Amino acid sequence: MNIKSLLLGCAAALIAVPPSHAADAVVVAEAEPAEPVKICDVYGPGYFYIPGTETCLRIGGYVRYDIGLGDGGTFDGVNHVPDQMGKGTHSTWKKQARLQLDTSTGQETEFGTLKTFTITRFDFGNSGGDYADPDGSGPLLPGTRWRARNKDITLIAAWIQLGGLRVGKDDSAFDAFIDYAGNVIQDSLIPYGGFDSNVVQYNFDGGNGLSGVISLEQGSDDGSGDNSIDSYVPNVVGGVKYKQSWGTLTAVGAYDSNYEEWAGKARLDVTLAQGFDVFVLAGYGTDRNAPRNFFKEWGGNWAIWAGGTYAVNNMTSLNAQVSYDGSRNLALAANVKYDIVPGFRVTAEADYLHVGAKDGYSWSGAVKKNNVGGILRFQRSF
Repeated sequence: MNIKSLLLGCAAALIAVPPSHAADAVVVAEAEPAEPVKICDVYGPGYFYIPGTETCLRIGGYVRYDIGLGDGGTFDGVNHVPDQMGKGTHSTWKKQARLQLDTSTGQETEFGTLKTFTITRFDFGNSGGDYADPDGSGPLLPGTRWRARNKDITLIAAWIQLGGLRVGKDDSAFDAFIDYAGNVIQDSLIPYGGFDSNVVQYNFDGGNGLSGVISLEQGSDDGSGDNSIDSYVPNVVGGVKYKQSWGTLTAVGAYDSNYEEWAGKARLDVTLAQGFDVFVLAGYGTDRNAPRNFFKEWGGNWAIWAGGTYAVNNMTSLNAQVSYDGSRNLALAANVKYDIVPGFRVTAEADYLHVGAKDGYSWSGAVKKNNVGGILRFQRSF
């Protein structure tokens, strides 16, 4: 048998093999087309349907960079830091970078709209920590503050709402429902209430511009634990709001169960002309058991905040606020906000605080009676 005959015989044998003995053919499944993201405009711009669900999601936030200067300890943008040569402290810049991420969801149910909302912040800036001289020869100074470092991640909000019922972490209704204070960075040089709290609250809409809120709250730890409830009795906040084309009238009242103190605020917002809005906010609180509590953080029994916003054009606005309390503390803040392009804003602000009472040094962090500072802020919102 020659080579040619052998090859022809092998080929014939292969052809004669039954199909059951042949290798199975590889079947490639066809790729399913990707489901397109559908826009959900029921809850506002930026929402889209999570694929395969009826839940609408929006992801947003901002990236911010602050540069502060001025009298140390008084303002959010100003601090003292240890002298690198161990000769005490000196005033210097404070710079802070922040990433804030916001999420919002919405879905219609038979019990009303089901919503969630979160705010999470990541900061690199000045924060507390022990300090030693760079060469290691100096002593360790415990608790020396204002070193540039990554700071703790902060949960500003994380709540669930079905219809009017909201549960979770939020700012106190004593501040959020009344819309905080002015349109300046340092709006709480004279503080107008506590913020962070776990809440169980009900928001209602009465129609014709009338709305209200009832909130049971925990308060939060101010470092000593004094502003967080220590029994089964919650802090209680109630508020009512009336909004019309000319402006808004709002009032809130609160009971601090820790100190058994009461506080209230009333606010009037008025639109004087297109692009020109002003407000006045007045607060009063009892101080039988403590000069300050979670809600009444201002000095004395009463305080007042007033200010306004004037839109020069669609890119530039001017904002100012003045505040004064029963302990003769006086604060001024003014800024210019300029939108370089949509979503990118620069704010330049100047601030002044006069401490009128001895106890003012403890709550303000001021190191002298008259304090001046400022902040330059860059913010890209998305």
